[in-house]
Amino acid sequence: MRIRPFLTLSLAALTAACAVGPDYRPTPAIDLGVPDTYTRGGGERLSPLVLSIWWKRFNDPALNALIDRAMTENLDLAQSTARLKQARESLVQARAGQLPSVDGSAGAGRNFSNSSADRSSFSIGGDAAWEIDLFGGISRGIEAARADAEGAEYDLAAVRVAIVSEVVTNYVQLRLAQEQIRIARETLTNDRENYDIARWRVQAGLVSSLDEEQARAQLARTAASIPRIETSFSGALNRIAVLTGQAPGAATQALEKSEPIPIAPTDIATGVPADTLRQRPDIRGAERTLAAATARIGVAEAELYPALRITGNIGTSAFSLGGLADTITGGLFSGLSQTIFDGGRRRSQVRSQQAAAEGAFAAYRQSVLTGLEDVENALVALDSSRARAEQLAIALDAANNSAILARSQYRAGLTDFQTLLQTEQSLLIARESYAAIQADTALSIVQLYRALGGGWQTMDGMTQ
Repeated sequence: MRIRPFLTLSLAALTAACAVGPDYRPTPAIDLGVPDTYTRGGGERLSPLVLSIWWKRFNDPALNALIDRAMTENLDLAQSTARLKQARESLVQARAGQLPSVDGSAGAGRNFSNSSADRSSFSIGGDAAWEIDLFGGISRGIEAARADAEGAEYDLAAVRVAIVSEVVTNYVQLRLAQEQIRIARETLTNDRENYDIARWRVQAGLVSSLDEEQARAQLARTAASIPRIETSFSGALNRIAVLTGQAPGAATQALEKSEPIPIAPTDIATGVPADTLRQRPDIRGAERTLAAATARIGVAEAELYPALRITGNIGTSAFSLGGLADTITGGLFSGLSQTIFDGGRRRSQVRSQQAAAEGAFAAYRQSVLTGLEDVENALVALDSSRARAEQLAIALDAANNSAILARSQYRAGLTDFQTLLQTEQSLLIARESYAAIQADTALSIVQLYRALGGGWQTMDGMTQ
């Protein structure tokens, strides 16, 4: 009786390393087709700290406050946090499979009889069961559960990356809408002045009523554009409220004060493509999914082999509490089971898990390529935005000078209203285009940092 537990423990130790199924090893970056550098990046070292709090490079306190609130109050993050807790508890449950399970019982009773004295009875018992992990099915299950838990961490990180990017995006769009409203209202003031001048000149008989009608039409068009921009402004404002876990309305009133469009930083390091594989949580999550799928092949293969289960029980019963220790009975049993025929179900499960691992590997490779594509596209968009901004600044300066000359000449009667109208429209387009390119440049920065996987590196408890 004393030798059997020792033999059982020795057997478990010897077989612990005999786990069936493939051992997972991460695929090297070179085998995934990852290039050495980006086509538009210089390969400068990317600081993990800068990447983790990249939005602070805009130097906008209001934006920083919104991000801080979103990281604590966003409900999508709350859901992902709950899923992470669930995955971690699944790992705890999987680890419990390596340990024996023990159940205890106790009972007491009272027997009554009219022919003899009443008698009490007491009993205490315990049952134990332990499945020996002969072929590593349990250990592979733990391996899969651990990979799932780590994958849930990266899922949470990916949600954080997305939330940060969305908050910054809507903040930039909010400030753009405010700038567009300001431009429209200033243009409306000029259009009203032009309308007054045209009406006065018509009344003075200097021009025909055509000038007045054209001025009135331009004034109405400009006025009609403002409600449309205000709708965009309200949409961005309301979205920010929801992203920060608040109801639209009073919570975001402080943002209604007009502020400039955030100025994008000019110096951005991108690192090398291999860095992106480590920085992007979606890629790391896909790799963990592959690891879990590989481990589950071993779980399925272990079902093809014999299973050893050890059970035992111990109990005692007496007619008094003091007599419970007088007689103790128990037993220790072991059983070996093997499926003889199941119609090929278990082997089919192995093949199914192998197919799942193949699919997970393809998904992992796809996530790698998509991540590299995102960075390349973001770099192109950033370069394009900066080049366009330079030219649009020149166009704005020229349009502004033309409008000043046209206004003075129209007031002096040296040009017609059609010329003034065209220059005013050109100025409006130039001002709107320059504001839009400022926002596009900032949004290109957002796109790039999101593609690089920025915004989660400082999260507590994360697997780096």
